[in-house]
Amino acid sequence: METSQKIFTDGGCSGNPGPGGWAYLIVLKTFQGEKITAQNYGAERDTTNNRMELTAVLEALRALKTMDDVPKKSTVYTDSQYVQKGITEWIRVWKRNSWRTSDKKPVKNQDLWTELDSLAGEFSLNWEWVRGHAGNYYNELCDHMTQEAIASIY
Repeated sequence: METSQKIFTDGGCSGNPGPGGWAYLIVLKTFQGEKITAQNYGAERDTTNNRMELTAVLEALRALKTMDDVPKKSTVYTDSQYVQKGITEWIRVWKRNSWRTSDKKPVKNQDLWTELDSLAGEFSLNWEWVRGHAGNYYNELCDHMTQEAIASIY
C-alpha cells in the first residue's frame, strides 16, 4: 500500500470579527495505520473566521515544507467552503481580474490568498471540503484545538 498524507485544518472566531484560533494536523497513512506527524495551533486577538481558516492552511503548508520524507501528494481537508472553493475555483478569476471580485471590489484577505497561492504551488495538493461537526475524527480534533487556542487568549 502506498503511503498517503492528509492535512486537516480548522479556524474560527468567538465573534466575527473577534478573538480567533486556528489548528492543523498532518496525518500520514501507512500500512501500519494512521499517525499524526505534525500538529499546531495558534490564536489572534482581533481577526475573522475566514482569516483563521486561511491561516490554518498556511501554517500547515509551512510545516510541511520543513518536514523530511513527505509524500509527494497530499490532500487538504477543510470545513471551509471559502478556502476550498477559493483555492480551487475563485483564485484564477481573482488573479485574472487584478485581485478584484466579480463586482469589482478588492478581494478580502488578499495577503493570505497570495501567500497561499504561492505556497500551495510548491506541492501536489487535492482540496476536499468536509462537513464541520459531522463526526470526522481529525476535523473534530482540529476544531477542539481551535477552541483551545481561542480560550487561551481570553
